[in-house]
Amino acid sequence: MSPESLLAPLLERQAGVVTLAQAVAAGVSASTVHRRVRARAWELLHPGVYLVGGHRYTDEVRIRAAWLWAGGAPAVVSGPAAAYWYRMLDRAPAVVELTVPRGRHLRPGPGMSVVRRDLSPADLVTDRHLDVTAEPLTALETALGVPDGSVFLDRALQRHVRFPALYRAYCRNVGRHGASRAAQLITASADRADSAAERLLVTLLRDAGITGWVLGHPFGAWRIDLAFPAEKLAIEVDGWAWHVDAERFRNDRRKGNAITRAGWDLLRYTWHALDGEPAETVAEIAGALATAA
Repeated sequence: MSPESLLAPLLERQAGVVTLAQAVAAGVSASTVHRRVRARAWELLHPGVYLVGGHRYTDEVRIRAAWLWAGGAPAVVSGPAAAYWYRMLDRAPAVVELTVPRGRHLRPGPGMSVVRRDLSPADLVTDRHLDVTAEPLTALETALGVPDGSVFLDRALQRHVRFPALYRAYCRNVGRHGASRAAQLITASADRADSAAERLLVTLLRDAGITGWVLGHPFGAWRIDLAFPAEKLAIEVDGWAWHVDAERFRNDRRKGNAITRAGWDLLRYTWHALDGEPAETVAEIAGALATAA
């Protein structure tokens, strides 16, 4: 098989980008590569990284070339460049961020930046033959680096990432640069996730034809998430916000204790219960109402 035939599937996978090592492995000598560059048949993108003639220079090419320049795995594309790769961003950033292990020393070329850190395997994936940070970590870190980060993160949570996965990525990377701002974004996202859980509970009750409930029912210094005042049944949605806010967690527990001391029946549900076990959740609520009647 000719060198060109061996290169063809590689070029298709890599949008026309090839490294010197890959070319040599396919049977194209180094001298031939340099001759093609001089003849402008191949374009030198970075030291040892080329764009083969006939392929357009695109944002995909730019990102792949930066990653290949870094040597491929264990380097990964991260930050806004990874967000663009996942189509979380409509436009690619001017600078391609690469994350490499702490012990790796690279001097980035034009249009690149290098972050040195060790990532959990859970935060690493291969997507379309490119190593990239997983979507949850990508969404969180991109929110730290773009204008209107909270707006970006809210959109990412609607279209690409579920909050539990985002929260786990946050926990794996606590203490890193930007952790304080990340905590603020996570807390705001948790509030939105909690609101979504309450909306899901309302939907389940309406679909089941269960009435008589009140959202945000006043109770002393607190409000019950969803209450059936006539039956003295309180339902609390244990959302994500208290995972990242210790005071909120303590306040929720104080509220729960006060509810039970006042003689109310208290049911607590997580997002996972509402989303994963809707029939069981509705049946339990209906049973509690029947008992109280």
